[in-house]
Amino acid sequence: MVRTTLETEKETHDCIGTVSAKHECWSFLKGGFVLNWSSNLSMIFFQNADGKDINIDVASPSLQPFTKQQWRINQQYKINTQRKRAVTIHVSDSNGRRFQGASICIEQISKDFPFGSAIAKTILGNLPYQNWFVKRFNAAVFENELKWYATEPDEGKVNYTISDQMLQFVRTNNIIARGHNIFWENPKYTPPWVLNLTGTKLQSAVNSRIHSLMSQYKDEFIHWDVSNEMLHFNFYEERLGPDATLHFFETAHESDPLATLFMNDFNVVETCSDVKSTVDAYISRVRELQRNGIFMDGIGLEGHFTIPNPPLIRAILDKLATLGLPIWLTEVDISKTLDRDAQANYLEEVLREGFSHPSVNGIMLWTAFHPNGCYQMCLTDNNFKNLPAGDVVDKLVEEWQISRVEGVTDVHGSYSFYGFLGEYRISVKYGNKTTKSTFSLSRGDETRHFTITI
Repeated sequence: MVRTTLETEKETHDCIGTVSAKHECWSFLKGGFVLNWSSNLSMIFFQNADGKDINIDVASPSLQPFTKQQWRINQQYKINTQRKRAVTIHVSDSNGRRFQGASICIEQISKDFPFGSAIAKTILGNLPYQNWFVKRFNAAVFENELKWYATEPDEGKVNYTISDQMLQFVRTNNIIARGHNIFWENPKYTPPWVLNLTGTKLQSAVNSRIHSLMSQYKDEFIHWDVSNEMLHFNFYEERLGPDATLHFFETAHESDPLATLFMNDFNVVETCSDVKSTVDAYISRVRELQRNGIFMDGIGLEGHFTIPNPPLIRAILDKLATLGLPIWLTEVDISKTLDRDAQANYLEEVLREGFSHPSVNGIMLWTAFHPNGCYQMCLTDNNFKNLPAGDVVDKLVEEWQISRVEGVTDVHGSYSFYGFLGEYRISVKYGNKTTKSTFSLSRGDETRHFTITI
């Protein structure tokens, strides 16, 4: 692995890009960095990540500078072209005669882009929490309640009561939900009774876990994180052999063939310093699964940031996008080592970078509410009054939707606007007649034409 670092008179960036290079082959390294101070001398180093001496040739280098304003303009351009679409409404009578001056009112009733957060069992029976959540989010993921240690803390004693109740809240409010997770490769979060199993007993236990969970929730969750953090840990493969993960994916797909199956890991977009989860390490594991015939459908990037590096995030997303798979930011938060204002500022950077990237299909925050404090970052206080990070969420939720558009048709009986992808309700009034309808706005390069007949 070749790692790129940057040094200036005032700062050092330990990792601004990596690539898994092969001997006597050209490899493409893409990365990025933010300079916080002006510099008269900046040096970029290409070096072997494990410190051994190797000969490196660098060809076709390109370093593109952007101001923060230019970066934001580019983000907004991508949002306007990838997350929105032009619409023209035509108003006419049954004979096709167009009406000039018809009053139009358009409201977005649902959003195509999933934006949500983790929830915990603290949401059950907590009406203020429920109302706060539903007002903002259209997607959810259970923080811990589906994990094996939560549903089967003792061997054979499976209990889905809590997760069933949480799923009922999700259903009632028309929220989509991710299934997190079937297995967690970290032994620390494996049920204690499983740690003592080996051979056929362990194989029987994992088979039982998959079939029990997937039959309980078949067709309920849009995704499943099948083998969580498998780049960093390999508890099951150590005990069941190198094909254990393949078996998990195969069985999960057979049990719930319409669910998207995800790899999910940390330190992929957060940094490039973690040798276990570089972008090339992730791509390599995906291709290994694909070579073995696995339906490897989704790229899950946790996104537990301290100080995010937007150019590096974009470079990594660009490289992962070459796989042609949906990409989700699945557990976004900012470290509690920072103050709340800094958390909010960095959260906005990450969310704008994710939403503006055309290959990102959804964003989930890791901000489940707990009275004694959230995992890293809370959006509200205990009375559900927004903290700075919550204000950022509200600002972007408002910015990334069309709450209400009003206008009148022109001389051609038409009215045009740009709308975010999703479902819309439209009301048209001409004279003493009013007509109401709905229409969908999906991704497309051409203007969406919709005719209302009065």
